[in-house]
Amino acid sequence: MSNNESPRSKLRGIWTMQNYLEDLPQGTGNSCPSMIRVENLNKFFGDKENRVQVLKDINLEIQKGEFLVILGESGGGKSTLLNIIGGLDSASSGSVIWGDTDISKLSEKMLTEFRRKHMGFVFQHYNLIPTLTTIENIEVAAELTSSPLNSEELILKVGLAGKENSFPAKLSGGEQQRVSICRALSKNPDVIFCDEPTGALDFETGLKILELLVEMNTEYRKTIVLITHNQPIAEIASRFIRVRSGRIIEIKENDNRKKPRDLAW
Repeated sequence: MSNNESPRSKLRGIWTMQNYLEDLPQGTGNSCPSMIRVENLNKFFGDKENRVQVLKDINLEIQKGEFLVILGESGGGKSTLLNIIGGLDSASSGSVIWGDTDISKLSEKMLTEFRRKHMGFVFQHYNLIPTLTTIENIEVAAELTSSPLNSEELILKVGLAGKENSFPAKLSGGEQQRVSICRALSKNPDVIFCDEPTGALDFETGLKILELLVEMNTEYRKTIVLITHNQPIAEIASRFIRVRSGRIIEIKENDNRKKPRDLAW
């Protein structure tokens, strides 16, 4: 395989590009509305006697530029809520409105396009493409948007200089997560959704990831929505909500946000 082969061509034979695009949202910079509204949201799984209500009458607003933490125990509904807000799952009833667009009413094709334009995702498991290098994993996303951030500058920003040509198997867990964050950010999305991004990392590496996310929020002015079961992480947020048994039981502004290095758990 030629060293000059592009990330896009290297994907051929792994997945079709069309299938891969369906799984990798893009971003288009500052075109997203300034607020997300969640109205009377309910989610059920199963049917008839096996029906379980996972989310119950959720109402929430997300402001542009905030760092929002959704806090709750495993099984409480926080991941389901994030997936519905991010258009990865659908509600049983209620609405998720981005500006004047109710994404719960979009067709699957239109919803996929909306995710590509406005959202980036960082998961607990990094989901890097094993046959692509660090910079190729990032540029797969950057190539798909009209206003990407510079991949090489992002690599420097997150402390991965010298790792540009490393494959995921040669990177530590923390390094892979930093690549994942760069990939999400390179698309220049309006919102970055983070699902337990430190869950698979040790304490010190987890702190570095939190510091990076705070920097993305303050320096790049990106809206961050992060879910976690880890109570102290809520202290770095500008605002946090607590979810229990499918309901929001607390919404709190942080008047004195802590730095990640000041956390203890």
